Amino acid sequence: MTVLRSVRADDLEQIYRISLATGRAGRDASGLHRDGKLIGHVYSAPYVSLSPETAFVAEDSQGVAGYIVGAFDTVGFEERLEREWWPSLRKIYTDPQGDPSSWNADEAYAASIHHPPHVPAAIVDAFPAHIHMNLLPRRQGQGVGTMLLERWLKNAREGGVSAVHLGASVNNHDALRFWGARGFVRLEPPLVDASDPTAWFGQKL
Repeated sequence: MTVLRSVRADDLEQIYRISLATGRAGRDASGLHRDGKLIGHVYSAPYVSLSPETAFVAEDSQGVAGYIVGAFDTVGFEERLEREWWPSLRKIYTDPQGDPSSWNADEAYAASIHHPPHVPAAIVDAFPAHIHMNLLPRRQGQGVGTMLLERWLKNAREGGVSAVHLGASVNNHDALRFWGARGFVRLEPPLVDASDPTAWFGQKL
């Protein structure tokens, strides 16, 4: 049995582990990282700390098996990250220097902490909210991801959100199929740059 509920502060370590276990285009990224928390620092943990009201988990008998996090106001959340999240991490992680093509996975994420990527303005203007969702293999293909998504979107509609976007790895073919089958439309130029390696999706609410 899987239960959906709002995130709690004591879920954080499990969310870090899920972020790592799904961080390689949906597959386990632990072999790429010496620091297993880096992916979570960027994509999941800040929501648990700064926006728990927009974060939900799926819990089964083995613990937290998946999560969906996001923010109703992407621009406002990025501003909060700059004030409240990145400064302490920048004291821990060195900003890597040199040719980015030579960086290992840890260095690439450390660079994201010092120079956070921003969603293209055209996407945020059209789809101001955003989400990140990850689910462990033991609960994939059972409708749990759909339930998490529906829970988040219901919360967003009640909060007056007009539209939501997300980015997925172009190599995560299961995710691309999932989002396309859940009412999300793959965004195309001019909203996105044709050379952008991220697959961007949007949905009007």
